[in-house]
Amino acid sequence: MARRPRTRPTLEEVAALAGVGRGTASRVINGGAKVSDRARQAVEDAIAELGYVPNAAARALVTRRTDAVALVIAESEERVFGEPFFAGVVRGIGAALASADRQLVLILADARRRGSLEHYLTRQHVDGVLLLSLHGDDTLPDRIRGHGLPVVVGGRPNAGVKTGFIDVDNVQGAGLAVAHLADRGRTRIATIAGPSDMVAGSSRFEGYVEALTAADRPFDERLVVRGDFSLESGARGMRTLLQRDPAVDAVFCANDLMAVGALQTLRDAGRRVPEDVAVVGFEDAPVSRSTVPPLTTVHQSPGAMGREMVALLLDTMATGDMLLPGRMLPTRLVVRQSS
Repeated sequence: MARRPRTRPTLEEVAALAGVGRGTASRVINGGAKVSDRARQAVEDAIAELGYVPNAAARALVTRRTDAVALVIAESEERVFGEPFFAGVVRGIGAALASADRQLVLILADARRRGSLEHYLTRQHVDGVLLLSLHGDDTLPDRIRGHGLPVVVGGRPNAGVKTGFIDVDNVQGAGLAVAHLADRGRTRIATIAGPSDMVAGSSRFEGYVEALTAADRPFDERLVVRGDFSLESGARGMRTLLQRDPAVDAVFCANDLMAVGALQTLRDAGRRVPEDVAVVGFEDAPVSRSTVPPLTTVHQSPGAMGREMVALLLDTMATGDMLLPGRMLPTRLVVRQSS
């Protein structure tokens, strides 16, 4: 005789085993109040005995929560999976959401994939949205908030885009790097800056210029090239700088991967680091400790940024205030042999 397949336990069965009403069992499962300790324990025991798993869709209808948070990274797969910064932020976000019993939904959404994104980012699918790596005057935060979802951005947004954010003090960090090079007696301090349409790129360039002025070093446009935060753009930028001014004796790179590329070019050109050219990066990524020589860099913590993004989003969800003030995280200089 064929065995009848076991059916999934129901809420009614949980209530019957616990000796309570269906409404009481539902309140316990959905975290509701006005339930006695005795009834709560009986329901929890019944859930464990029956192996009951709440229906996520039905629970969302009752609680008006999905317990899911979307992280939208506005970059290509090549950048997201090729740069350690993104991995650090995702780890921090994932750990913080797990501690808050929330599910992470990761979405890669560069300019080619925006079509269906906004249709998905609604309260039917997620409770809030974290955005990372916005470019230019991207109004995606405003459009998502128009669906009633709270939004927090990683990185200070450009002027005109009003949203809660978490960022590191990029101006301060770049200033520390350039001041260090000036203190070492370097006079022709170049920069391989980041993209001008990203606040990280423009802010680190701003810090570079301010620190040159403070150190009585001249600002020279020939000593400025821009990269896209990739290793290849750092190597290419360093070649351009050497062609423009062979006397360059220091370079501040807006991230560590570009600094790695710059070190490769300097080695190929027969320039000694730091004797001929000192190099400083930004991020303190793991690769900075294994370069030859080890890289002086500005420390930031992508993991801390991720955790703070989640904290601000949860605060926004709890208070209903969609425009809580942004938070800036400090940086510090880590001096190694490259400078």
